[in-house]
Amino acid sequence: MSAGRRPVALAVAGLGTRGLGYARLAASHGARITAIAEPREAVRAAAAAEFGVPAAAVFPDWQSMAAAGRPADALVIATQDQDHLGPAVTFAEMGCHLLLEKPMAPSEVDSRVIVEAAERAGVILAVCHMLRYTPYTRALKEALDSGRIGDIVSVEHLESVGWWHQAHSFVRGNWNSEAGSSPMLLSKSSHDIDWLIHVIGQVPTRVSSFGSLMHFHSGNAPAGSTENCLDCQVEESCPYSAKRIYLRCLGDERREYWPLSPVTPERTEQGVLADLRNSPYGRCVYRCDNDVVDHQVVTMEFGSGATASFTMSAFTRLEHRKTRLFGTRGQIEGNGVRLRITDFVTDTDSVILTRSSAGSTLPDGHGGGDEAMIEGFLDAVATGDRSHIRSDASASLDSHRVVWAAEEARKTGAVVAIGR
Repeated sequence: MSAGRRPVALAVAGLGTRGLGYARLAASHGARITAIAEPREAVRAAAAAEFGVPAAAVFPDWQSMAAAGRPADALVIATQDQDHLGPAVTFAEMGCHLLLEKPMAPSEVDSRVIVEAAERAGVILAVCHMLRYTPYTRALKEALDSGRIGDIVSVEHLESVGWWHQAHSFVRGNWNSEAGSSPMLLSKSSHDIDWLIHVIGQVPTRVSSFGSLMHFHSGNAPAGSTENCLDCQVEESCPYSAKRIYLRCLGDERREYWPLSPVTPERTEQGVLADLRNSPYGRCVYRCDNDVVDHQVVTMEFGSGATASFTMSAFTRLEHRKTRLFGTRGQIEGNGVRLRITDFVTDTDSVILTRSSAGSTLPDGHGGGDEAMIEGFLDAVATGDRSHIRSDASASLDSHRVVWAAEEARKTGAVVAIGR
């Protein structure tokens, strides 16, 4: 807890890996978890026991939580993408400050309704763009703002989704369908578009985009493959084998938390295999109901004349983002932990090793961003000082609008102007 900060009463709606992780971080920073809402009974009961939440404040959904009255000073909303609008508006009107998992909502209309509700109620609305909060981002932003490379001319940015992460979350998992969740660029890479806007310091004026579902469909199913990985004749040679991905998690506390915990509560080989038999996570990646892209490129032009390209690819290791920034006086190459700065005047390089050695994944806290974001939100709620929030409602809406414009560009082939 920051020195002198009063304890914040915090409720949580949605106890998936994100909601539970945020609750644990908040509790470790002095927050009191006073109410929870979660449809899965076993998960709900375990969280109530972990945080000491009384039975009267444990609910199966956000609606019943709201019906019981204002549950806390603030609320974490970590429900599925399509289920953000209702709790955000309802609890804002009840006077709860909001920490809202990205995306704000799948559509611009719903996102604007959320922003307007928070503004009317005068509550803090912080969107979980944790990349803004990492030590790496702070060091990069300081280098850019101090003029180390002059004016930014162009940027190249890569998000390495990871082959097994794509299979877990965006082929077999909850975010595999645009209609059921949101486009891949919004559900996964709105972080990166937001981060580029933050780093460059401008919202782009025009965007174009290309991408598709190139690999994970029935046309690429290998001979001998079957509906479920456990019956497959070619499973051992498949990079996306559910059997291999999830059995490798056993014995590793981080991987047992994610990606295994959304799949099964079992922690034995027999238990995991039994649950994969009838689970969406045991399905062949070439025979799922997925339709989101598995690779995408977005190009952006800014009012200053600067340009940026963003690439999202499933066909990588799961690791930190990589970025190259080219300026009029130098360039920077970064990998999420280390920055190498080239000075054109002296023709020399200098290296900044940022303070975080944490990995890029959810169990690692996204390079320290999760913890810093939670602490900033709690400080803002406790003190009323909104400067602790680095991705407020208006900034997040701007970055979401770029994503929607990029999706329009991808689907129509047009270059899309971004109006105000």
